Amino acid sequence: MPGFPKLKTTLLPSLSAYNKEGIIMAAQKINVGVIGFGMSSKTFHCPLIVSSPHLVLHSIVSSNDSCTKVYPQAKHVATTADLFASKDVQLVVITTPNELHFPLAKQAMEAGKNVVVEKPFTVTSQEAAELVEISKRTGLVCSIYQNRRWDGDLLTAKKIIENEQLGRLVEFESHFDRFRNFVKAGWREQDVPGSGMLYDLGAHLIDQALYLFGKPYSVYGVVENQRQLKDSNIDDDFTIIFRYKTGLKVLLRSSMLARQTPVLRFSLRGMDGSYIKHYLDPQEDQLKAGQTPKNAGYGVEPESQWGTINTEVNGIHVVGKVETLSGKYLDFYNNVAETILKGDLNHLAVKPEHGYDTIRMIEVIRQSSDEGGKTIVL
Repeated sequence: MPGFPKLKTTLLPSLSAYNKEGIIMAAQKINVGVIGFGMSSKTFHCPLIVSSPHLVLHSIVSSNDSCTKVYPQAKHVATTADLFASKDVQLVVITTPNELHFPLAKQAMEAGKNVVVEKPFTVTSQEAAELVEISKRTGLVCSIYQNRRWDGDLLTAKKIIENEQLGRLVEFESHFDRFRNFVKAGWREQDVPGSGMLYDLGAHLIDQALYLFGKPYSVYGVVENQRQLKDSNIDDDFTIIFRYKTGLKVLLRSSMLARQTPVLRFSLRGMDGSYIKHYLDPQEDQLKAGQTPKNAGYGVEPESQWGTINTEVNGIHVVGKVETLSGKYLDFYNNVAETILKGDLNHLAVKPEHGYDTIRMIEVIRQSSDEGGKTIVL
């Protein structure tokens, strides 16, 4: 954005709570304002914010004040303009329908606020690029809630890959399936910008793949409406293939018509062996049940849901269960808070550039599908 001025931010010197070794020295807290009080806000954002030692749930923008019954310490704010005008709020979290992510994030940063945007980052890569530029020019944090990087199963798969426990990895298959043969009420199944499975669950799977392996050499995509329901024509199924010059193939799948349980989560194949994982990370269900990271057992998966490995280690054939690492959604918010306190955007785990990459990949996948499943070389 040529000529965009450097804004005065709400990151005050008093918020800098690190000593020269980078260790938090004082109990400095960042006031957070959340826009929206729907499923995402209630299930994920508010419980995690109040669990972080660095954050205070200061304000919630909602159509009514019912949010204060759940979080009496928070102020009910009627409009986003009022929130952006508040001098007490340093971080704004946006949990609105997808088409509002870009304008609200832009307005928040123009008001000097750091922002966290629920995934998907934006609807178009052009919008994403503008938010990247604003963050660079202002020095404000702009992050995307890609909590699935902290799923226990992904952390486990990442460790297996890093330790080369399957030898050279040749195929990584990742699923996020569910069974819903009807239209669920709400904007997600309406024909509006940013709706559909590719923007919803696809944003998670794509981000995870880019996080693990970087940008692919080529992209193939088929995005479909399989249910053919009268009241919804959104995409409800996709198949994506990323290919890498190393020979690695990454297969990403999601369907609304996966009834058989347990659902496949990961299938990894390497020159020495394989790893198979079923079931989804337990943190979402735990949060819905009222647990938080402060509860014992939070993020811990039962042994009955652990994945299995069949491989060779130092000449010994190994077959058995792999204990799933504990999930750590709170690490996302702690990282955001630490980045603000340090004043160092390089510390940010989920950068706006990552959000841009995911949205751009969604556009390429759409192009591939629209062109009959054409493989697109990047």
